[in-house]
Amino acid sequence: MEAPNHLYINDFKHIIYQIETHNEKDLILKSKSFYKWLKKRRSVRDFSNRTIPKEVIENLIEAASTAPSGAHKQPWTFCAISNHQLKKKIRKAAEIEERINYESRMNNQWKKDLQPLATNMHKPFLEDAPWLIVAFKRVYEMSQDDEKLNNYYVNESIGIACGLLITAIYNAGLVTLTHTPSPMKFLEKILNRPKNERAFLLLPVGYPANPTYVPDIQRKKLNEVAVFHE
Repeated sequence: MEAPNHLYINDFKHIIYQIETHNEKDLILKSKSFYKWLKKRRSVRDFSNRTIPKEVIENLIEAASTAPSGAHKQPWTFCAISNHQLKKKIRKAAEIEERINYESRMNNQWKKDLQPLATNMHKPFLEDAPWLIVAFKRVYEMSQDDEKLNNYYVNESIGIACGLLITAIYNAGLVTLTHTPSPMKFLEKILNRPKNERAFLLLPVGYPANPTYVPDIQRKKLNEVAVFHE
């Protein structure tokens, strides 16, 4: 007997889920291929000013929004900025915070750990990249009566969404950098976000400059990041 194409659980409609599955050999090959492709991804700080169509950014944000979230609340807002004056304003505010970080907030060990990455308080990529995407977490929702409504596992949810966004950017043949100028309240003010949103992550998006150099660093091996209980 063929299963119905939908049914109701707790009075909510559920539809049949379908996914292409693979035999064991192909499963291993596909998972290995994806890993080999993804391990080439790098964080890039040098951007070309080559333009990117708005539709591409829309597609990237939609891809990020396929992420799972607590109670399917989708507690995120992605602000995409291409306006040069606005990017310049963001850079200026970010560099003020970064200067304070490097001069007083960060201890010597932290700054030493950053040396291989060649990062500093100057953030030209915030103007050079054709687009900036700022991810805001929605810590709660607001009803029409201005009543607070719960969101759940907000940090976990937006973290997963940002991971998908970074992968989508790389899949499109573009590059990005996870930038977290702390504190980030200036982003909420500059972008005029509502009181229920908090800045979570800033991602410049674009093509890499030519040439672009990245640190010759290595990722941890599997036995350093995984434990198997068989």
